[in-house]
Amino acid sequence: MSMMQNSDSFSEVQPERPWAKRPEEVRRSAIKFVVAAVLAMVVVRFTGMAGIDGWALVLLGTIVVATYVAARKLSGKDRKNALVAVGISALALLAFAPWLSILISVVTKGYQALHWTYLFNDMRVTTPDDELNMGGVGHAVVGSLIMVAIATVVTLPLGILSGIYLTEVRGRLTFLVRFIVQSMAGVPSIVAGLFVFTTVVQTMGEYSGIAGAAALSVLMLPTVSRTAEEVLKLVPDDLRNAGYALGARQWRTAFMVVLPTVKSGLITAGILGVARVIGETAPLLLTSLATNGFAINPFGGTLGSLPTYTFSLLQYGTEYAVARAWSGALVLLLIVFGLFTLARRLGRKK
Repeated sequence: MSMMQNSDSFSEVQPERPWAKRPEEVRRSAIKFVVAAVLAMVVVRFTGMAGIDGWALVLLGTIVVATYVAARKLSGKDRKNALVAVGISALALLAFAPWLSILISVVTKGYQALHWTYLFNDMRVTTPDDELNMGGVGHAVVGSLIMVAIATVVTLPLGILSGIYLTEVRGRLTFLVRFIVQSMAGVPSIVAGLFVFTTVVQTMGEYSGIAGAAALSVLMLPTVSRTAEEVLKLVPDDLRNAGYALGARQWRTAFMVVLPTVKSGLITAGILGVARVIGETAPLLLTSLATNGFAINPFGGTLGSLPTYTFSLLQYGTEYAVARAWSGALVLLLIVFGLFTLARRLGRKK
């Protein structure tokens, strides 16, 4: 009986975490942050500092000054620790503030033109200066998804195969393949559009969605290939050796052991490739152009897309046109976020 009690007492012991802050320290830090945030809002309100960027800059300066003043009362080791901690936090805030500013700007300016049928209507009978409850972005969403889907179907297998060749096969052409992939990564999007325009559009004699998908494939391939290569390098050699020891050939080990091990990483590589190209405008202006109505045929005629939709409305410069352009940008961000969330959920499934 005593042995059972001793085992129960041992099971209730929790490991110590000396790096974790105590609750009172967390509350004290939260109060200081709230006070600094309110002070930064007051400074922004009564000075020339503007928007979230000015608030973040003032908040950063306030925290740095307050930490420096408080650190002067500490000992040498604690003072250095406090200064290093606030320095790292300041750099993190500087990196996060621009992204937060962009996101807030897109959300606050993009919701104005949203309505219940915004994602299901097009602009065939709506002009850019009409009321915001008219028209929609459905045709641009469909066109973007069609071209990105075609580019993904073409690029994802090629990118994964090139990553397998660079990490598993390592043949004589490894240097050449890596050089080509790295060179393609530095190609400007307008150059990719001009290349597809001269080789596909002029050959077919018309703009088309397949030409836009080809331009997106050129830009998407290096991102998928390089990400897949880095992910495959993370697989331990012990797994490969185990497959070889069981008598499996190299190709079977690669496809049955290595690839399933990094499935989530390969899905992430595909999502990074999609995020790289879904917002490209320059190559689509030279390949697929734009249309105001629904079109699903990628092989004939122009095809709408979210980037060209946003770009064309910004050219008008009127109040309602600009509001619709911001809404198109918001829908584009939501689509990327939805694809990323879906990929993460699929990557967790066995």
